[in-house]
Formats: sequence, C-alpha cells, structure tokens
Amino acid sequence: MSANQGVMRIGEVHAQLRVDYPDIELSKIRYYEDKGLVQPSRSRKGYRLYSERDVECLREAIRLAQEEFVPLRVVRLRLIEQGLLKDVPVSASPRHAAREAALNVVSIPAPVVAVPPTAPRPDLRVIAEGHLEDASEQTTLSASEFQVRTGLDATTIHHLRSMGLLAPVSVGRETTFSQGDVRVGELARSLVERGVDLRLLGSLRRIAEREIGVVDDLTMALRARGSDVTREKAQAITAEVAGEVAGIRSVLYERALQDFLNLST
Repeated sequence: MSANQGVMRIGEVHAQLRVDYPDIELSKIRYYEDKGLVQPSRSRKGYRLYSERDVECLREAIRLAQEEFVPLRVVRLRLIEQGLLKDVPVSASPRHAAREAALNVVSIPAPVVAVPPTAPRPDLRVIAEGHLEDASEQTTLSASEFQVRTGLDATTIHHLRSMGLLAPVSVGRETTFSQGDVRVGELARSLVERGVDLRLLGSLRRIAEREIGVVDDLTMALRARGSDVTREKAQAITAEVAGEVAGIRSVLYERALQDFLNLST
C-alpha cells in the first residue's frame, strides 16, 4: 500500500507522536491541520485518515515549532520545500478562525494612536505588496550579473540558495536577484576568502525567521477579524514594530559580542 494513502485514524497518529513528544495533545494535531501543516485524507464517513507521510510531516512540524521555534507559517514553507506537504491553499475551519481572532483581539489590543508622519524609521519601509524592503535599492540583477557583482562561483551560489540565504525569484524564464541578495553574497564572499565553511551560516536564516515570528505575534491583533485598523495603517505600525524589534536585537547582539570578546562597555 502506498505510504501516501491514509490508513491511520487520528488516535493512532497521536499515539505514535507521543513516543517522541509525550506532551503533545490531540487538539494540537487538529490545530496543525487548521494551519495547513498536514493534509490527511478523509474516509467516506468523514473520518481523518493519515498516511505514514502525514505522520512524518507532523513530526517535522512539531520539531520545527517546538525545538527551533520557527513560526508556523514558516514551518509550512519548510514542509513544502522538503516535499512533505503539497502547496495548496489553506482554508481554516470557521470555528477555529473565529476563536483565534477573538483571542487575538483580547490578548493584544490594536494600537489606536496614529503613527506620527515624522516618526524616525529604520531603513525599512512597507511597500504595496506588504513586504519589508530597503527603500533606496529596488533594482534586480540577472544570474550572470549577480555572479560578476559578488564574485561568487556557481557552486557557492547554489549552496547559499539551498540554505535560504539567497532568495532569487523567477521573472519569465530568467532568475533575478535582489539587492538584499547582493549584500548577502558580498558578505558571504568575504567569509569564503577567510576560509569559513558557509554551511555554518544556515542557522542565521532561522534566527531571522524567529525574529519575524516575534513581529508577527506583536502585530497579530492588527490583522484580526473585526479590527478597525486599516491595511495601510497596519502595515505602517508593523514596520515601526519591526524596526524596534531589530533595534533591541542589535543592542543584545552588541552586548553578547562584547561579552564574547571579553570587552567592557
């Protein structure tokens, strides 16, 4: 029988997962399904049926969320990248969505004070699509231009892409790199010249993802159902919060580095 064919009921899956994660609750498995982290099939009577692949998917999702503290939306992307999950739209149950929205509104009230137009900002801004980018650099480079600009060979570029440190996009049949990719590439080249094993840099992406997870948690109420904050205002506040979180991280990093180098402030 195919490993992708659902044969186990949720109770059996729960029993398997508790071997490695004794504290895992049955409701967590349903919650992960609501979040699109597992896609069990259904029997004719509507019962969930899990395959061995579904169990492997759940086990990896739990590991990423509980041991590496990866935000669930990023966990889903990781599962898709690993081929454990199909890239299909997520449709959470109305009951769960309503309950989550209500909890969000209560636990993290949406700010009601408008963001001052002259408020200092980091070098980040919210663009129309809702992403954070450097406002001063918007041009992209082709793959050949990127290689010339950074001085990296094709093998190193491939390794950086596989670790998620470079995130080129396809435009038509051409692969293009952003200015952020250029900055990563140039810094990576300096490390290569120092003889550093770039495979050690993979954890930096996970650190960045965790930081975005903090920003997501802090601004979740802005996106909650029933919030009276407009999309534009929510984006502006999120950008401010992201800058403040980055500022704290910068100070903590500097302090830790001083301790590491045994320096005094």
